[in-house]
Amino acid sequence: MLLHTHSAARANARRLLAVLGLSLSILTIEVVGGLASNSLALLADAAHVLTDVAGIGLALMAIRIGSRPASAERTYGYLRLEILAAVANAVLLFGVAGFILYEAWRRLSEPPQVVSGLMLGVALIGLLINCVSMWLLRDAQAKSLNMRAAYLEVMGDLVGSAAVIVAAVAIAVTGWAGADAIASVAIAMLILPRVWGLLRDSTDVLLEATPKGVNMDEIRAHILGAPGIADVHDLHAWTITSGVNVVSAHVVLESDADGAAALEFLCECLSGHFDIEHSTFQLESSDRRRLETAAHG
Repeated sequence: MLLHTHSAARANARRLLAVLGLSLSILTIEVVGGLASNSLALLADAAHVLTDVAGIGLALMAIRIGSRPASAERTYGYLRLEILAAVANAVLLFGVAGFILYEAWRRLSEPPQVVSGLMLGVALIGLLINCVSMWLLRDAQAKSLNMRAAYLEVMGDLVGSAAVIVAAVAIAVTGWAGADAIASVAIAMLILPRVWGLLRDSTDVLLEATPKGVNMDEIRAHILGAPGIADVHDLHAWTITSGVNVVSAHVVLESDADGAAALEFLCECLSGHFDIEHSTFQLESSDRRRLETAAHG
C-alpha cells in the first residue's frame, strides 16, 4: 500500500511538471505577444497563468518536501515552507491584479491601438496548450485533491484564453479597442478571488487556526464519548501544512479507566472519523485537573 502511494505521488509529480512546463510556455508566449500586440488582455491572462504556475509550483513543493525527513533542529521538517511561499505569491499577485485594473481603467478612457490578429493567434495557442494540460490531468484529478486543484487552475486559464479570443474577435469586427480593457478587467476579477482565498487560507495556517472542515464541538463530543473519559480540556487543532492536521488535548480519565485502551480508542476515533493521523493526548486524573486549574487561576 505504501509503495502504491509513493508510486502515485511520483506519477502525479511527473504530470504536474509537464503541466508546469506547458503553463510556463503559455506565460512566455502571452507576455511576448501582449507586448508585441499592445494587448492588456493578453498580459492580464499571462498574470492569470502566473497564479496557476504558482499554484502548481506549490503542489510540487508539497510533494517534494513531504518526503524529506524531520531533524532535531526542524522536528516538522520544511512543511511550513509551502505556506510561506503561498503568502509571498498571494501578495505578489495582488499587486499584479491591482496594476491590471489600473491600466484597464486608463485604457478605457484612451483606448490604444491593438493588433487584434496577433492577439487572436496568441490566445488560440494558449487555449490549445490549456486543453493539452487538462488532458494530462483528466484522470489524476479524480483521485487527488492536489491534482484536482491543478486541474481547476488550468480550467480557469482556459476561460481566460477564451475571454481574450472574444475580445480579439470583437476588436477585429468592430474596431473598438476598449474590448481589450474589458477582457482585462474580467480576467483580473478571475485572479482576485483565488488569490484572496490563497492568502486567507495560508494566513490561517500560520495563525494555527482550526482547520477547514474540522468541527471542534464534534471532536470534543467524540472524546467525551470514549470509554473511561471523564472530561477534556486544552483541546486544540491546527494545520502544519496542506493536508496535515494535528490535534492535542488534555484528557481526564475516570478513576477506574484503562489509560492504554482509552488512548488507543481516541487515536483510532480521530483517524477514522476526522482523518487526523497526528494526535497527542495527555492523560490525567481528576486530581491533576484541579492542580492545573489552581496553577492557572
